[in-house]
Amino acid sequence: MPGESDPGLRRDAVGLREVLFQSITAMAPAAAVAASIPSGAAFAGGSLPLSVLVALVACLFTASCVAELARQLPAAGSVATYSAQGLHPAVGFLVGWGYVFVEALVPALLLLQLGFTTAGTLHQEWASYPADLWWPWSLAGAVVIAVAGFYGVRASARFGTVLGVFEVLVLLVFAVLLIWKAGDANTLTVFGTSHTAHGYTGAGGVFAGSVYTVLAFSGFEAAAPLAEETRDPGRTMRRAVLGAALAIGVFYVLTTYAMSVYFGPDRFAGFGVSGAASWEGVARASFGLFWVLLFLAVVNSTIANANACSNVSTRTAFALGRIGVFPRPFARVHPRHRSPVVGVAAQFAVAVAAALGLGLAYGPVTAFALLATVIVTVVIGVYIVVNLACAGYFLRRRRDLFRPVPHLLFPVLGTAAFVPALLTAAGIPAFDFVSPLKAPVSYAGPAVGGWMLTGAVVLAVLVRRYPGRLAETGRVHLDGPPEPAAGSQDSERVNSVNTTGDTTDETGEVRR
Repeated sequence: MPGESDPGLRRDAVGLREVLFQSITAMAPAAAVAASIPSGAAFAGGSLPLSVLVALVACLFTASCVAELARQLPAAGSVATYSAQGLHPAVGFLVGWGYVFVEALVPALLLLQLGFTTAGTLHQEWASYPADLWWPWSLAGAVVIAVAGFYGVRASARFGTVLGVFEVLVLLVFAVLLIWKAGDANTLTVFGTSHTAHGYTGAGGVFAGSVYTVLAFSGFEAAAPLAEETRDPGRTMRRAVLGAALAIGVFYVLTTYAMSVYFGPDRFAGFGVSGAASWEGVARASFGLFWVLLFLAVVNSTIANANACSNVSTRTAFALGRIGVFPRPFARVHPRHRSPVVGVAAQFAVAVAAALGLGLAYGPVTAFALLATVIVTVVIGVYIVVNLACAGYFLRRRRDLFRPVPHLLFPVLGTAAFVPALLTAAGIPAFDFVSPLKAPVSYAGPAVGGWMLTGAVVLAVLVRRYPGRLAETGRVHLDGPPEPAAGSQDSERVNSVNTTGDTTDETGEVRR
């Protein structure tokens, strides 16, 4: 139980470099370039670089909202705290409930990708290796992530930094080689609409491609849950969130441009995630053993992403456990490493169970698609709520800091940008380029609905029996964890959260 004997998370443990790469690796840049962004080529064709640029601008609106809230409300609860303060504690709880659920599933998603990518490549090189022997690699990745998490934020964040630097450097070098070998084929027309795929001409094809590319940006907010372990969190969080979104966005534009002009803009609609017309295929055909580095970068990206999202899920669960809206054991930390050990253990169990359970039942690739649909649907929903929370927070609580462009216009534009992506991820055919989901991927909707319905039931119990705990969802814990709330006193001591993140009890005394 949190209290005098439990020091909480380690304060001032990491700086800007580590939290910047926490967000960068959560976006899985190498895996996104090789396996996510190419899906937009079927619509945007050789104009995909323009689609990526459009997606970057759209995502920066929401990244700006997250950064503004992170500067004012540096808390391990991150999006839950922002929503509680900007909208209502009940909304904050539901956002936290959904966010911790999907962030706990992200490592399982990446472990599946690690497994089938490694097994498939080994089988391709040595036919004697079984293509379906993917699960040992997934288990090995889960152990590595759990060990890094157990040793605390310094170990896991620095581990993520090393992995992130490697994957970004490999893809940057490859992009430069592609641009150099393209020679006279380099052209800025890929930033126009003249190379879109057949049937998706003009701006429509670019828009469709950008919707699929937006999904590659998810994770830019992952630095925020490390706020309580970061030096100068208000300033550092803002720079990390915005810096990661902008830097990786430019990285996406550069790498997509490089492959488009090298492969041929008018042929790029046939580019994909496997075979000769893919990043690995081009590397194998034209750059010798460079494909090995590319393969290692993608594998590296899965581990780095899983590590970053494990940090997110365990810190969010810690924050909710600390105030009693999640089981209290989630707030326990290791006495030496100050890591949320119960959360780390639970994360390991969920990742292994989901990866092996779904992977063995449906196959790793299908299980990957199912989990990806669940995760992206909820994460984009969270982004939309956080946009609204940004406007609500500065309009209702910090009118002295309110500025119309970042605190009202950007939330509106960010929400508008993510609504098409949400419909696409959920398989709702609001656009002609969206196809309805088929089973078992279509099970994602009921799974999300069931989890959020359960959250609504828990919320009703909290409102009725423990309103004080629910109110604490919006609290910023700057000086350590609060005393555990007693069940019989929760309804008598409902804390109100003021605009600085301090709380006042019924006597009017301000405390941090």
